[in-house]
Amino acid sequence: MTTTQATVAEVRSEVRRFLADELAAGSFRPSCDAWIQGHSAEFSRRLGQRGWLGMTWPRRYGGGGRSALERFTVIEELLAAGAPVAAHWIADRQTGPLLLRSGTEQQKQRFLPLIAQGRLFIAAGMSEPDSGSDLASVRTRAVPTATGWRVNGRKVWTSHAHRSHFLLALVRTEARDDDRHAGLSQLLIGLDSPGVTVRTIGAMTGESHFTEVTLDDVDVPAEQVVGRAGDGWRGVVSELAHERSGPERYLSTFPLLTELVSGGATDGETSLADVGSATARLWALRSLSLQVQDLLERGQPTDTAAALVKDLGTRLEGDIIDITRRAAHRRPGRTGGAALSELLGAAQLAAPSFTLRGGTNEILRGLIARGLEA
Repeated sequence: MTTTQATVAEVRSEVRRFLADELAAGSFRPSCDAWIQGHSAEFSRRLGQRGWLGMTWPRRYGGGGRSALERFTVIEELLAAGAPVAAHWIADRQTGPLLLRSGTEQQKQRFLPLIAQGRLFIAAGMSEPDSGSDLASVRTRAVPTATGWRVNGRKVWTSHAHRSHFLLALVRTEARDDDRHAGLSQLLIGLDSPGVTVRTIGAMTGESHFTEVTLDDVDVPAEQVVGRAGDGWRGVVSELAHERSGPERYLSTFPLLTELVSGGATDGETSLADVGSATARLWALRSLSLQVQDLLERGQPTDTAAALVKDLGTRLEGDIIDITRRAAHRRPGRTGGAALSELLGAAQLAAPSFTLRGGTNEILRGLIARGLEA
C-alpha cells in the first residue's frame, strides 16, 4: 500500500492533538519505558476507539486496513510522549500478526476484533526458569487429551500476565532429540483457567509488571493451538522479528531526552555534542527500523536487521541515561526540575532490563555475526 507524506503528516498531527488533550485532562504522565511499565486498560480502549490498534489488519477482522507506515507513525508518537501503551502492546504487536498469518478463521474472528478494540490483552509466554536465552530448551509440556491438550510447566518474566486475558505459550508437544526446534507448539491459554497461577515479581522501579505463571494440569481446547502443532518455532521466530525491530527498541528513554533538552541543561559544547550524537543515532536507527517493517510486510527475512535494531537501540537507550546524568552533574541548577529527576530515576532503575528483554545483546550479536557471514 502506498502512503503519501501528506497522509503520514495528517496521522502524526491527529495523534499529537489526541495526546495533548489526554495530557491536559491528566489521563497519564509521560514516563520512560511506557510500553513495558505504562499499563492502562482505559487508555488502550481509547486508542482502539480511534482505530489505532490493529491498524494494518483487514477490516473484516476489526482492523483498520491502514499501511504499516501509518501504524509506525502512531507508535512513534505514543512512545515519544511516554504514553501508557503496555496493556495492548503484545497483542497488537505480535499476537495479532501471528493469528493473521497462522491462525484459523475461527481464531481470527474470535480474537482479532477484541484486540483491535483494546478489550483483549495477551501476555507472551516464552521464557522459563533456568533456560536463559536458549528458547528452544523450554520444558513446559503439553500432552494430548480427548478435547485438546493438558499443560504443565512454568513461564517467567511474563509481563502483565496478572492483567491479561490469555497467555500465548510456547510449549513442547513432541520430544525431538534430532531437532530441538521441532515438536514445539503455541497455545492460547486462558489465564482464568483452572490450574493457572500467576505470581507477580517486583522490579526495582516498584512496579510489578513481571510475573511467573505456573501451569498445573491446565486443559486447553484443541481449537486454541495457533498454527500447526509441532511447528511453533516458525511462529516464534516471526514474533521475535516484530519484538526486536520496532521503535520501542530505541525510544524507551526518549521522554528523558526531550525533558533534558526542554529543561535547559544542554548549555555548553559537551552537552550539545552528546545530544547531537544521540539524535543522529536515533535517526539512523529509525531508518533501519523502517526498513525492517518494510521487509516484514513483504515477508522477507529480517533476523539480522531486527537483531541490529535491538542491540544498537538498547545501547542507545542506556547512553541517553548517561548523557542526562552527566548534564545534571555539570549544571545541577538547570536540569528541568522534578520532572527530569523523576524520569531519570525511573529510567536508571529500569535500565538493567533493556539489554535482556527480547534476547540478550550477546546472543543478538551472535545472530548478527552469523547473518553477515551467510
